[in-house]
Amino acid sequence: MSKNSTVLQKSKLPTLSKLSDVKVLCFCGMMGALAIVLGYIATIKIGQYIRIGFSGLPNQVVDYLFGPWIGAIFGGAMDIIKWFASGDGNFFPGFTITAMLGAVIYGFFLYNKPVKIVNIVLSQLLVKIICNIGLNTLWLNMLYGQAFKAILPGRILSNAIMLPIDCFIMFAMLKVVSKVVKPHFS
Repeated sequence: MSKNSTVLQKSKLPTLSKLSDVKVLCFCGMMGALAIVLGYIATIKIGQYIRIGFSGLPNQVVDYLFGPWIGAIFGGAMDIIKWFASGDGNFFPGFTITAMLGAVIYGFFLYNKPVKIVNIVLSQLLVKIICNIGLNTLWLNMLYGQAFKAILPGRILSNAIMLPIDCFIMFAMLKVVSKVVKPHFS
């Protein structure tokens, strides 16, 4: 074995090889089921364009435990599965791309790192600005033809209100996950 391949094997770069682990697949399946349940019982819709919910929490756990690439696959798959389960409107792949990008951002800031408030705030802030306010508003504009400027203020306000709440919930949740769940996958 060459020195370069040994260095690559010892690196902390996230890989997709964990997807071949039955324990990881089962855990992802359980997180997926939890995300669907939370989507039904813990989501508040304010009008057509603002949705406040907690079905993304299981996605964040997967991003934290398994990294951005597995998180992106999980996020994309869950977006499609939730759409099938809800039967709500037409499928639009932009939202799937947004879910995958959000997972990459969370995974980049959280995977193989200690749970620190700075990482959580930065990841939440970037996801809210890039994914929620930027891309999702663009997708809604493309789908419904509403003026970008008309729906943007409400989306900015809801994301600004949810930022500290989501940071607190994510911090508390990942502290527990790091002590209770993560040791089973290390």
